[in-house]
Amino acid sequence: MHENLNGHSRGSKMKEVTGLFVFVLTFLAGRAGGIEPNSGYCIGTQCFTVSQEPSDFTAAQIQCRDLGGHLITVRSSVSHETVEILLGNSTGRFWIGLHRTSGCPDAAAALKGYQWVTEDSESDMFNWAPSFDSSCSSHRCVSVSQKDGLKWIQEPCEEHADGFLCEYSFTDPCKGLTVAVGETVTYRIPMGFVGEDVLSLPPGSTAIRMPAKTKYVCLSEQWLQAPWSCETHQGGCEYKCAVAPNDVPSCYCPPGQTINPANKVTCEASAEDPCLPLRCAHACYKKGESYACMCDHGFKLARDGRSCTDFTDCRDKRKCPGENFKCVSVTEGFQCVCKDGYKMSGGLCVDVDECASAPCEHHCTNSPGGYTCSCDDGYKEDPKSPDKCILHCGKEECVAECDPNDQFKCDCPDGYIIEEREDHSVCIDIDECSSSYCDNGCTNTFGSYVCTCPAGYKLVEESRCVKDDGATTPKMPTVSAAPYPEPTRQPSVVTVGGLVGIILCTVFVIVLVVFLAHHILSGRGKMESAGELKAPEGEARFTESDA
Repeated sequence: MHENLNGHSRGSKMKEVTGLFVFVLTFLAGRAGGIEPNSGYCIGTQCFTVSQEPSDFTAAQIQCRDLGGHLITVRSSVSHETVEILLGNSTGRFWIGLHRTSGCPDAAAALKGYQWVTEDSESDMFNWAPSFDSSCSSHRCVSVSQKDGLKWIQEPCEEHADGFLCEYSFTDPCKGLTVAVGETVTYRIPMGFVGEDVLSLPPGSTAIRMPAKTKYVCLSEQWLQAPWSCETHQGGCEYKCAVAPNDVPSCYCPPGQTINPANKVTCEASAEDPCLPLRCAHACYKKGESYACMCDHGFKLARDGRSCTDFTDCRDKRKCPGENFKCVSVTEGFQCVCKDGYKMSGGLCVDVDECASAPCEHHCTNSPGGYTCSCDDGYKEDPKSPDKCILHCGKEECVAECDPNDQFKCDCPDGYIIEEREDHSVCIDIDECSSSYCDNGCTNTFGSYVCTCPAGYKLVEESRCVKDDGATTPKMPTVSAAPYPEPTRQPSVVTVGGLVGIILCTVFVIVLVVFLAHHILSGRGKMESAGELKAPEGEARFTESDA
């Protein structure tokens, strides 16, 4: 085993490169006949790809996202022509990044209530098919095909289209390497495509110069020759990468082979391997005029000079020094994995854009290592499911949420009742305290109510007060926000006319009861007065039964 003799500081330079984005570059593989499956081309700092893999809309979103991009947005005539070039003579339907997340279509709006997967509606061109369906039950996702003139056609999101189109943006590209006479350079970009004569490549791309077999990686507009940092593509080594005691990344080979001194990454057979007598556990390197043992990245050399110590508890912070990496102990040693919210791409841990898969019902905001959901006005996050949104008023009266195609089909938040007015409907807070839902104290709140108990009692089932046998000292009143009573769990559908009818029926019953009581009492009074007139003064009165 034999490491290369390169004493440069490429490893330290690699560690200084932060904030590196890894993007996908594909190559223009067709002309008039269209693009080959799963290929594309780049213009400026953008790349566009086409994948002829049957997928539903969500799966297509995820695949574009995993490569650092998103479904294509067709906002201008230029991007429309890009779609035409990508599809060529391809047949079938392909997803683009236009969809409707909630609500009904808005025929008056430019994008008709739809939005791009980038969560905006900015667009300079609109290419809707004449058969656009403006009903609330219309399909929410959009596809295009050559046979329909690339018109935007509504499709069910769960159905499998024939493929999808992705869009990527990148910065700090590398120019193609200079090629000498008799040399060729083959480029491999992060998603695995290979090509030659490429003028611009995104960070993370690698190159192999033939016939020397020297390797390079693109980082921040510069090509770094292998071996580079062991965390990235194993340093470009053919066999394994290790870090020498001077913190310089080095390649080494299996027993009986040595590193090619010209390219410092490939292995070649050696009749005389100077490392064999040392019996190194992992690898060896040239130390002055002799050789010494070294260990794989994350291990340290033992006192015997040839064994390597494995820290299985990850206490050695030097084990996974890459940005956004973390060390995980396993049975056989340790593993360097990405922190939560990050994924491995091109040997680096890059942020996962969770919003690309539309995990939120309304709005999603991506952040390093995570994301947050938010809701439209008139809604709030559902406490039971933060990615969902529920109706919310927060005051005594709000305008009802009505179907734009049916003004009589309206909803109100829990704890509110709908009231129809001359030109619209409103949601009015219900005073649950008037219905005696609490055993003791009750405080009405917007959309709900709160039950309280006196000192010495505790609240159970959020509404009943029971004696607190464990109480040794007087306690402050127990307070609990009670759940909505069952009748108000769903938006109320009682109209004003219904309420008036209920009130009139109640008043009628009360008047009838009062009238009957008055009639009975009046009849009894008249009978007693007649008996008194017939009896002589001072004599006792007799009834017919006494006689």
